[in-house]
Amino acid sequence: MRASMQTHLIDKIKNTADGRKADEILRNCVHCGFCNATCPTYQLTGDELDGPRGRIYLIKNMLETGEAGVSTRLHLDRCLTCLNCQTTCPSGVAYGQLLEIGRQQIEKDTTRKFSERVVRKLLRSVLPYKKRFNFLLYLGRSFKFLLPAESKRKIPGKKNTSKSSTSEPLHSRKMLLLEGCVQPGLSPETNQAARDVFNRLGITLIDASGAGCCGAVSHHLSATDEARRFVRNNIDAWWPFIEKGAEAIIVTASGCGLMVKEYADLMENDPAYAEKAKTVSALAKDPVEVLENENLSGFILNQEKEIVFHPPCTLQHGQKLAGRTEALLKSLGYELQPVQDSHLCCGSAGTYSILQADLSQQLLSNKLTHLLATKPAIIATANIGCQQHLQTGTDTPVVHWLELLK
Repeated sequence: MRASMQTHLIDKIKNTADGRKADEILRNCVHCGFCNATCPTYQLTGDELDGPRGRIYLIKNMLETGEAGVSTRLHLDRCLTCLNCQTTCPSGVAYGQLLEIGRQQIEKDTTRKFSERVVRKLLRSVLPYKKRFNFLLYLGRSFKFLLPAESKRKIPGKKNTSKSSTSEPLHSRKMLLLEGCVQPGLSPETNQAARDVFNRLGITLIDASGAGCCGAVSHHLSATDEARRFVRNNIDAWWPFIEKGAEAIIVTASGCGLMVKEYADLMENDPAYAEKAKTVSALAKDPVEVLENENLSGFILNQEKEIVFHPPCTLQHGQKLAGRTEALLKSLGYELQPVQDSHLCCGSAGTYSILQADLSQQLLSNKLTHLLATKPAIIATANIGCQQHLQTGTDTPVVHWLELLK
């Protein structure tokens, strides 16, 4: 049996909450290297430092010496946070939590170039705010004709989505719905499909006024205090409905769903919100977690039956729901075509497609090659980021799987 990793964190770190958590995670690692076998960036670059094991050593060295350099930051930046390594790891190493601790520490200890700081600040200032994002999306669509072909593909056209009923009934069963930041502008039909599907099942989805961004953009860009402000805002907006008996919080974007499920960890040291955060995390559900337990016999197939399903990393590796959406779709009669390397990331990964464009495009090309191998009529997925990223590289429609339930 391999020995667990030995650690000697420096005093200023080891006695902090993050230091204690990092120390525990590091000691669980037996440096076996199984994680590298399923790491998308390691497969692309072949560099040990672009794999989970190498990044763990970089973080360990940083926490033990107090020294951090640009090279370490580069390799941590290149991580997709796809969590494929956590699925593979035989020792249960919480790599994702360790990575966030390492990234936060390196942001404190190093200074990025001015251009990098500006881009990251812009992402945090636009993406989490629906009105700001929709305004920029409107400008992009308005002047799309002036852009080069490659840029045009990254700006989706406007979609007209009308509610199926002007007065949706209020059912006795009620669940909250996280509206999201960019999804309403990019793909309004996703949440409308959710409302329609749940309504037919006798469940009203409530959009709580005041709820906003889940906080994932800020959190993954190491602006943790900012992320916690979004978390507190959402908990405050949802809490009155939770007290009135809301059964669940439905999150149709799997990336946001994973973030909400992690509220308990993020707020564990906040005395005012720790318990509420635990409740919210427990209530957070991907749609499949509810629908697989409901009677769907009244739903009919979309006209196109042959589809492929792209399981986002946040769904299969983060929320640990691998295979469940596929099983539900098969139970409804869909013919899911096989997809090679379905466990690997498409390269979207939140802001990754912007901040690490070259690696992202390589992953996108590989993913589309496998998804389109059987010439499917539709590509279905469960996350807005993946949906838009995949659509930039193909004319085959890419939709949220809820749209297949009619």
